[in-house]
Amino acid sequence: MTQISWRTSEELAARVRIAAAGQHRSVNEFITRVLDAATNPDLADDEMARIRERLARAGLLAPPGEPVERPDPDAVAAARRAAGRGVPLSELVREGRG
Repeated sequence: MTQISWRTSEELAARVRIAAAGQHRSVNEFITRVLDAATNPDLADDEMARIRERLARAGLLAPPGEPVERPDPDAVAAARRAAGRGVPLSELVREGRG
């Protein structure tokens, strides 16, 4: 288990204590739940929010407003060719049916 120090204003700390007490929770449990809700994709409101949060956590989501560089067309073509190799799905299904 990890321990983190938190610096904040007296006013915010007091509000957090009041909110935690209102839910019959310790300040630690309250803060843990709040931070989990803020960072856990499984607790997002809808599927798109969950996907965005997972992509952001993986470092694959560009922040809003930043220009996104398009991939090299030759690299995309090479990836398409590589993805087109292998056993077709229909063949795997047919083999699975015996």
